[in-house]
Amino acid sequence: MGYKTKQGGLIFGLLEKYSDRHLTAEEICGMLKAEGTSVGTATVYRNLEKLVSEGKVRRYRLEEGESACYQYMGDVECHEHFHLKCINCGVVIHLECDYLDEINGHLLEHHGFNLDRTKIVLYGECAECRKGRRNEAD
Repeated sequence: MGYKTKQGGLIFGLLEKYSDRHLTAEEICGMLKAEGTSVGTATVYRNLEKLVSEGKVRRYRLEEGESACYQYMGDVECHEHFHLKCINCGVVIHLECDYLDEINGHLLEHHGFNLDRTKIVLYGECAECRKGRRNEAD
């Protein structure tokens, strides 16, 4: 895949490498700087918007008042499902779950409320962080 700029390729490569996470433009700048490449925030935003318009990256706003975050899409179809976000490491898990679909059905049928599943984020602790905490306790 060709990029017009080296920075564009680096930004896309970083998103691809961390495809299991949602990254803000600021985090991307910091990660690139830590790898020895200084890229301005405006350049990162410009490249992110291009990647979003091409359908290669998805933009999320997980919480009101927070910066938008971005995630490499690859072959993933990310439309209407729940997200789990670890309060420790920040990993975001895309969750397809029949049980949660039943909750949505219940809310609609019994309470007349239809969830917007593109905006639902459940917070907690991921398996890796729980495992790390258990190891520290030993």
